[in-house]
Amino acid sequence: MASDDIVEIWTDGGCKPNPGPGGWGAILRYKGVEKELTGGERATTNNRMEMTAAASALEALKKPSKVVLHTDSEYVKNGITRWMTGWVRKNWRSATGDPVKNMDLWQRILDAAKPHEVEWKWVRGHAGNEMNERADRLATAARERLG
Repeated sequence: MASDDIVEIWTDGGCKPNPGPGGWGAILRYKGVEKELTGGERATTNNRMEMTAAASALEALKKPSKVVLHTDSEYVKNGITRWMTGWVRKNWRSATGDPVKNMDLWQRILDAAKPHEVEWKWVRGHAGNEMNERADRLATAARERLG
C-alpha cells in the first residue's frame, strides 16, 4: 500500500493538575490534508485525555483505513498492543483481579479501531517531534479554555 494511502494520526492529552481539568488534541493527515480535533473535560485524568484523543481520532475516520497512530502515552500504546488481550480474556480484570481502570474508554478505542488496520507508535513527548508538539498545544489550549 502506498504511503499516501495511510492516515497518519498524532494524539496527546493532559491535565493540570492531574486529576483536574483536562484537554486532548489530535491531528489527522491523509494525502496531504490535515484535520485537527480537540476537546476537554472539567474533571478527568491525563490517561483519560490521552485515550479520548485516540478514540476521537479513530472515530473521525469515514471509511476503513490503514492508520499509523502516534501517541506519547505508553499507557495507551501498551494497553492496546500488550495488555488488552489479557483484559478481555479475563472479562476486563487486571493481572491483580481488579476491574480494569478506564474500561469505558478502552472499549471505545477497541470499537473505533475495529474497522481499521492500526499501527500504534509511541513517540517521546516534549522531545521536539513537531506533530506531537502540535497535538500537545491543541490539548493544552482545550484545557485552558475550560477556565
